[in-house]
Order: sequence, then C-alpha cells, then structure tokens
Amino acid sequence: MSQIKLVSDIIILGGGLTGSALAYELVKQNFKVLLLEKDAIFNNATVYSYGGIAYWCGTDNLTNQLCDEGINIHRQLSEELDADTEFREIDLLFTIDKNQNPRETFNNYQSFNIKPKFLDSAETVALEPLINQSSIEGSLLFPQGHVNPEKLILAYKKAFLKLGGKIENELVISIDKKADKIQGVTTKNNCYLADQVIVCAGGFSRQILQNLGINFPIYFSHAQLIKTPPSEIKLRTLVMPCTTKRLDTEKQLDIDNWEHPNNTLQGDVLEAGAIQFLDGSFCLGQISQIITNIDVKIDARASEARIRSSIEQVLPVLSQLQGTWHNCQVAFTQGKAFQVRKLEQIEGLSIFSGFTSPFVFVPPLARHFAYYLAHNEDNVVKLIEV
Repeated sequence: MSQIKLVSDIIILGGGLTGSALAYELVKQNFKVLLLEKDAIFNNATVYSYGGIAYWCGTDNLTNQLCDEGINIHRQLSEELDADTEFREIDLLFTIDKNQNPRETFNNYQSFNIKPKFLDSAETVALEPLINQSSIEGSLLFPQGHVNPEKLILAYKKAFLKLGGKIENELVISIDKKADKIQGVTTKNNCYLADQVIVCAGGFSRQILQNLGINFPIYFSHAQLIKTPPSEIKLRTLVMPCTTKRLDTEKQLDIDNWEHPNNTLQGDVLEAGAIQFLDGSFCLGQISQIITNIDVKIDARASEARIRSSIEQVLPVLSQLQGTWHNCQVAFTQGKAFQVRKLEQIEGLSIFSGFTSPFVFVPPLARHFAYYLAHNEDNVVKLIEV
C-alpha cells in the first residue's frame, strides 16, 4: 500500500536538464519542491547530447532575448552553482557537403540573430584539421557555447539540494487530480501531495499527458549516437552538417499518426557530427528517427554502422574510435522552439518541455517560469502563453 507524504508545493516530473534547472529556480523562489526521477543513474536525453549552447539561433525578439540571457547565464553558472559545468566558448562548423550550393546554403542561414561566416574548404580545414577537405565545399562558422551535459545537471541538482529541495528516484504511476485540479502523484511506494505538478519528462511528456486525457502537441524522436572513452585525438571545434533536414522532418510529421502509436518509420535523418569534451571523450552522430511507439526496438548494430560510415566521410580519423552506441527519446514541438505554460485543462498542471535548443533556452526560461509561478507575472512567459 502506498504511503501518503505531504511534502511539496510543486512536484517536478523528470530529472534531466529541464527538470533540474526548473527545480533549482523554483526553490530559489521559496517553493517547497520535490523532483521525481525514475532512474537513479543518468539515463536521459540531456546526457546523450552534445551540450552545445546555440546562442546564435534567435529568429525574433523573444528568442533573441532568450539567447542573450541563456549565454550570459552559462558564463557565470559554475560560480553561481558552486560546481564546474565545463562551460567554454567554442567554434561551431556547419560543414557544406559536395551536393550543396555554398551560396544558397549561406543565404539559408541569414535569418538568425548572429549571422555565420562562410569558410571555403581550405579555410575550414585550417580551423579544423580533422575534417576531410575532399568531402566538403566549405562550412559556416558560428560562435557557440558548450558545457558537459552530465556535469551541468549535477551542478543544478547539487545547488537545488543545498537550498532545501528534495529528490526521489521513483517511477510515477499516475498524476492524481480531483475535479480537474491537481492533488499530487502516485508512485509504486508513495503518494505525494502537491498543489502543482510540472511535466519535464522530455520524450515521455506526451505519454504522461495522454494518460490524463490531454492530447498536447508535443512529440519525440528516437535519437541515436556513439559515446567514446577519452582519446588523444584532438578536435578543435564542434562539427555538424549544414542541414535543416531534422527540423524539416519534424515540421512535416503526420500528427494523426500519433493517436495510435506504431512502429512505422515516419522520418529518418542522419547527421555526421562530432564534439569532444574536456576529458577527451567524444559524442559522434546522430540519427534522429520519428517513430510513434516510444518503446520501439532500434537495431543498434545497423544504427552504429550508419553513424560510423557517415563520420568516415567527414572526420575519418574519428570513425573507428572505440565507443558505445546509445539511444534515447528527444522531445520536440512542431513549429515551435519549446512548450512552457500552464495547461488550462487541469488546474495546477504545467508543461516545461519540447525544447529545440535546450542548452540555450532552458536556463533563462526556467528562471522566467519560476518567477511567473511565484508572482503570477513575467513578461517573457506572458508572450509565450499568447
């Protein structure tokens, strides 16, 4: 029988970047916060990611402001949290392959707040010697921030706990409500009472909301990449292909197919990218597949072979590095950069998920949303909820 525990003003579901950052900002606003995470070890989309802070990616007044706030938060976050996030400034190279028109590609990236610099193939290789010059026409150079994703989460959680927050590793069975008002959540062993629940569960957010009868426009892709042990090989930059295929695929998905999840492959995008962390380890890949069944089994051997083959074309010296294949579910919102709002269907229920560029948008939006929940006002959140 579950034990009833009255512990919180707010319960957060999900201990990745979104949940950890928001939990920290909420406890700073003097809320009593419980963070529930189903895994005692790190096993979420944040950990299986590059950690790139794309503060160049703003396209309007709102996202431009958030990009500026995001990079400025990161620049002082290690000191604020009293833990090293391994923040650094790094060059981002979007490689332009042989079947792309360099001028047309360059023009496609002019809508961003920070415009890229075009480098021809020789200039690209001068900046990043590991790139195979014969495989590219050139590249687009952007300024980028970078953190270690796992250390960022640990830093947020450490600061959250220091301020009095609570973390429990339990799988949530249900969100409890009465007359369309949040009562708390039930896990296998406990019932936790709270006035508010915030869903920060990444790719699982859609399933959680569907269990409440809410068909919310948040979706997920199955991301696959390779993580390697530390290597003496040195990659100077963050390398990604210059393509919008992943975002285009997300925009074109058939929403009706999400009503009845199945194993049909709706979209498949392979990106030959790489980042090296400060300890010398790499992330290589990735593949993004849109399949509505969140529990679908991915062919690990075939996926890894595809990633290595693509890396071999652009960064050949990295393609044979020993590594471990991983996959996870990554939340996204069709045609939007994030979903941050109270949900009208149930009083006390909110969503904080679906981030396209989480490392730049999550820290400032966590700060704004926490302030909004504490004071019922915030200019940024008001703009989002319109």
